[in-house]
Amino acid sequence: MKSLMDHARSFATTHVADPRNAAAFEALEAGQSPEALFVTCSDSRVVPTLITGARPGELFELRTAGNVVPPYPAGRRAGLTGEPAPGHHPVSEAATIEYAVCVLGVRSIVVCGHSHCGAVGALVRREDLSAVPAVRDWLEHSVAPDDALRSLAPSSPDVAEAVQTHVLAQVERLRAYPCVRERVAEGSLTLHAWYYEVHTGAVTAHRPSDTGRPAFAPL
Repeated sequence: MKSLMDHARSFATTHVADPRNAAAFEALEAGQSPEALFVTCSDSRVVPTLITGARPGELFELRTAGNVVPPYPAGRRAGLTGEPAPGHHPVSEAATIEYAVCVLGVRSIVVCGHSHCGAVGALVRREDLSAVPAVRDWLEHSVAPDDALRSLAPSSPDVAEAVQTHVLAQVERLRAYPCVRERVAEGSLTLHAWYYEVHTGAVTAHRPSDTGRPAFAPL
């Protein structure tokens, strides 16, 4: 922790105040206008700004266990006012997505899975998660019993095929968000599925395939 604290302590004077960076940081006071929403796992090995080279203000991030995109909350529709329907519960992840699309006007959403993902690995290996009930409940709630991911076998330690299948499912779930569906239909928003290898740094993106299996190729 000491090294993290030392860096935080000196960040303003050694980095922000640097004449090469000062103007860019000062401009952030006026607001943000990110190019994309980057949805990825909470895993510490995945660093979106490092992978993409984004500077402050260029990337809006949503990080969840297993880069899960929850279903759009029942009883809510974008643009409607009034009391929520019975049983409606606010969902932080949905709020982040809606804010990025409707308020910030991002033009791209990237859902990025990664190799050796613990959440996806736990699902395909059918691990006992009773010791971490919050994790168990999050995954059980987020991945439907009939989801294709649950039928896959852990064919390799990096669970690449499972992660890629899971990423595509999250992209499809995004399409059910009213704000996303509307912007995609009008051509002002594009959705991207990426896969990142934590041990090589390689990034691949989904391409249409006739095989029925995920087809990811270099960017």
